[in-house]
Amino acid sequence: MHVVATAGHVDHGKSTLVRALTGMEPDRWEEERRRGLTIDLGYAWTTLPSGRDVAFVDVPGHERFLGNMLAGLGPAPVVCFVVAVDEGWQAQSGDHRDAVAALGIERGVVVLTRADRAPGRAEEVLAQVRAELAGTGLRDAPAVTVSALEGTGLDELRAALDDVLAQAPAPADGRLRLWVDRSFTITGSGTVVTGTLAAGTLRQDDRLELLGAGGARPVAVRGLHSRNRPAASLEPYARVAVNLRGVPADDVHRGDALVTPGAWPVTGVLDVRRTTGSAFPLLAEQLVVHAGTAAVPARLSPFDDDHARLALDRPLPLVLGDRVVLRDPGSRSVLGGALVLDADPPALRRRGDRARRAARLTDLDASGDVLAEVARRGAVPAERLHRLGLLPAADAAPPAGVRAAGGWWVHAPVLDAWQERLRTAVEELHARDPLAAGLSRGAARDLLALPDAALVDPVVRGAGLAQEGGHIRSPQHRGGLGAHEPAVRRLEHRLAAEPFRAPEAEDLTALRLGARELAAAERAGRLLRIGEGLVLLPTAPALAMRELARLPQPFTTSQARQALGTTRRVAIPLLEHLDARGWTRRLDAGHRTVAR
Repeated sequence: MHVVATAGHVDHGKSTLVRALTGMEPDRWEEERRRGLTIDLGYAWTTLPSGRDVAFVDVPGHERFLGNMLAGLGPAPVVCFVVAVDEGWQAQSGDHRDAVAALGIERGVVVLTRADRAPGRAEEVLAQVRAELAGTGLRDAPAVTVSALEGTGLDELRAALDDVLAQAPAPADGRLRLWVDRSFTITGSGTVVTGTLAAGTLRQDDRLELLGAGGARPVAVRGLHSRNRPAASLEPYARVAVNLRGVPADDVHRGDALVTPGAWPVTGVLDVRRTTGSAFPLLAEQLVVHAGTAAVPARLSPFDDDHARLALDRPLPLVLGDRVVLRDPGSRSVLGGALVLDADPPALRRRGDRARRAARLTDLDASGDVLAEVARRGAVPAERLHRLGLLPAADAAPPAGVRAAGGWWVHAPVLDAWQERLRTAVEELHARDPLAAGLSRGAARDLLALPDAALVDPVVRGAGLAQEGGHIRSPQHRGGLGAHEPAVRRLEHRLAAEPFRAPEAEDLTALRLGARELAAAERAGRLLRIGEGLVLLPTAPALAMRELARLPQPFTTSQARQALGTTRRVAIPLLEHLDARGWTRRLDAGHRTVAR
């Protein structure tokens, strides 16, 4: 489906045109039909000659309902810009033109209505309209002259719409964001919200987040409708009605948004670039920001004529590249439009920060600068960059100067600095305490102030260090024994003569070999610990296997003890050690066999 919004001065025949094209009444309120004045958004749909389905969002033209107009125009990708031939360009025509320009809408059809009232004036009015639209994306839009009452020109309009919609780019089927324009209750169904689906795919039973003034709350999709027909799923662009479970209708308002959970940043501070309207220092400090269907009070803080920071009264799900419309709350006209350059801007605390930020925004490409954003933060999750609109996907390849590490993108100089600092710290620890197992992972993370434990492993690998038992060490460092070298050598000499006669606790105490010294000797490859306080030579397992292989298979623990000439204190842990290596296999409580 395609979605087209109307735009144009009040009483220039927008609703009459939609009614003539669709056969449906877009004015939903009795007061609208009684007064012949569109107050709120209206909806209707039809099928064009090509078979394309199109839904119309009919917006009010009166200046008093500018907010309602922006809510309808905001999410729409295509517009029918309506000007009556008998009246020509009027005040609200200019407001709607400014809104179209501010929103960056570049596709549409110019419709000259009420041709029956002023025969012969169409060319004159069209020239006027072309001049007024010259600075917008509709400067070259096709133009059609119609009389909705007489039915003339409607076929040509349908054909023009077909041509425009055929050239419209396919919307990206990514994360879902649906700006809510209506909320109501249907008996037996509960809460229903409507909107123009511009991104993502909606499916029945989807679990979504509803973002509003009260924060985020989980909701479930109970059912979907489009054009009064049920649907299992809907894709952009479509006019959709969503039956929600988990929220009463009174808690949902125009300007709320249904989004994919966790997929969108929710921001209250934006850095923006002016796209239309007066220079920023000339605008009011307090204004209203229109985004999607939302209208939020905000404070404007200019950096220069074209760049400013917006502080919103409530957070919105906005990203790089989104368009917002700025309106003075004391007037009924559009002040201008702005493009979101940064939905997560840096704090400005130091002297000169504002000037530096202005220079940075001036040089910033409208599509963003991933390298600069990563450099500013040092390290940032790739998923965060994707949510901010800087990456097409979280698994995108990093640019030169950025390295992927543990799900994070890290500025190359920052990663190099982390690796060098960790390498230095480990080498200093080895020199200071040769018996130390190395630097613990927790100590390494604290030392480098890493934002995530997942970064420890990539930093260790990049530094050329090794990990063992939760400690980080140099691969060349097996640990010196210092003053304990003679004691370890005496123990080695004793075990060489009697390989399976492990020293008793008092023997180790006499040698001044405690748990720390024994661990250092094991890291150095001098001893093997097979239990608490139980040490043998590293060759002991192989020697034991030679003796066990000579026994009748299977063998008992007692037979193994006798073959090795040792005690149960040593035999049982040694056999369990061999089981763990897969060299022997336990058959039952009393028997084992040598593994073949």
